[in-house]
Amino acid sequence: MNERFLDLLKRIRYEARNKTLTDFSFQEIEKKTGVTQKELLQFVKDEEELIIKLLELERKKFEEIFITHDFEGINAIDILLTVSKEVAKDFDLVNPTITIRLKEKYPKTYQDHFDKRLGFIFNKIQINLTKGINQGMYRSDLSIELLARLYLSRLIDIHNPELFPPEKFSFETLFEVMFEDLVRSIAKPEGIAYFERKIKSVKFELDKS
Repeated sequence: MNERFLDLLKRIRYEARNKTLTDFSFQEIEKKTGVTQKELLQFVKDEEELIIKLLELERKKFEEIFITHDFEGINAIDILLTVSKEVAKDFDLVNPTITIRLKEKYPKTYQDHFDKRLGFIFNKIQINLTKGINQGMYRSDLSIELLARLYLSRLIDIHNPELFPPEKFSFETLFEVMFEDLVRSIAKPEGIAYFERKIKSVKFELDKS
């Protein structure tokens, strides 16, 4: 990706993370970020292509978590904690308040992004479940594929504004509760004890820096 365009996308994403920008129209972007429509049209043909590029960047940043952190030989629960903390602090474009607007305005584009993201997560959660069982942290009687699918269904549910109105339930709270419920449902007693020790040092809050 062109470095100049990447810098522009990062500026737009920064304002989205800080909830200054929620509309993503060229006019709103220029008003809130100073990035002009003329600048953006050098790299994309319209607003929808801009959204596609923003969502591609979001997926890439999520995938980079697994590159940045060396999870080889790491406790499966620690991996879940690390990934979940990174998501909670740095992925506001998965915030229901924003994704609702994107889904309404660009349904096909958003669905394509969502399907790709779920596919990646589905693969990673199966790997984590297998690792946790082999390490003796998770129960050995777990159905890995079934649990991975259930985890995806929960991710979908917390983006449903009818089930969880954003004004009543913050994304951080929903994600934290979903995460803890997952660990407690799959871990052996020693795994739960380990989780309870570790969770005290983890805070699921969004990074606004």
